[in-house]
Amino acid sequence: MNRTVHSVRRSRLTGALLSVLALTLATTGCGGNGTGSGNGGTDAADPERHPAASPADRVEPLATVPEPHLPTTVNSADGGKVTVTSADRVVPLTGSLNEIVFTLGLGKRVVARDITATFEQAAKLPVVTRAHDVSAEGVLSLRPTLVLADTTTGPAEAIEQIRDAGIPLVVVEPAKSLDDVGARIDAVAGALGVETAGAELKQRTEQRISRVQQDIPAHASGGPKPRVAFLYLRGSASVYLLGGAGSGASSLLEAAGAVDAGKASGLRKDFTAITSEALAKAAPDAILVMTKGLDSVGGPDGLVKIPGVAETPAGLDRRVVSVDDGVLLNYGPRTDEVLESIVKQLYADGK
Repeated sequence: MNRTVHSVRRSRLTGALLSVLALTLATTGCGGNGTGSGNGGTDAADPERHPAASPADRVEPLATVPEPHLPTTVNSADGGKVTVTSADRVVPLTGSLNEIVFTLGLGKRVVARDITATFEQAAKLPVVTRAHDVSAEGVLSLRPTLVLADTTTGPAEAIEQIRDAGIPLVVVEPAKSLDDVGARIDAVAGALGVETAGAELKQRTEQRISRVQQDIPAHASGGPKPRVAFLYLRGSASVYLLGGAGSGASSLLEAAGAVDAGKASGLRKDFTAITSEALAKAAPDAILVMTKGLDSVGGPDGLVKIPGVAETPAGLDRRVVSVDDGVLLNYGPRTDEVLESIVKQLYADGK
């Protein structure tokens, strides 16, 4: 294997956010059964609390199962090249990478998952990583022939331990906007030796996203755009954050014909602690949250009790948009479903 060893780069704020999410999933038991908010249990979509209930938490694989053409040598995002000789036993170390591999049609080759891979087809796989807590021993015990990671995966020691064992490990750039979806699919498909399937999935995903955008109400582009604040909430951990320019939600909101209120108010950080002053400046017409986050604060009734929320236009109107945690910021094959959910909820009242 020809490669240059570099430490895995990390985004400190994004990593902290992923760690909080992983901890919450672990403590709520989601990692144990693999169910998402659309599959029952304590996180099941309640029609009274979440009017736009999410579809079943499943991925839709391509119709034809591709056959990997290997060996192949690909660039790894952390430097150097990696030669892949087999895709018989694949371990994706993030939920979004799991999703792409399964959607490419290679789910039967996946032998482990990250705790955030909550979709139904991956539910019975063993959990070997929780965001920044990769178990190198757990990964190696499964005898993988290929490990997929992204630049926020860690710790670096675990990544190097896997590589030192002679396992091909390919690092992929994370996706933070709609523009990154195609490149991420291409990178995963290339590592698996299924470039043709990758091109098909990329085209399908782009077409579906485009169709959703065509259904955005005409007034959304002709009149004042709704201002939407992305709030990251974990009530059990007392985590209340307002998304800024780097939160990852801006691209989705803008694609939905809205304005990212945090970004527009001048917040340049990924996330900042929620304050009454910050919310007043953002002045959101609606609030975007993850479903489990909304549940963790007691639903819309609890949300408006967070200081500053009740005084915003969104709080006064109880205008809340919620999307399942496992897909909201994945920017992958199910992003069209995420965008469609946001559009339906955001414009449900004709505003």
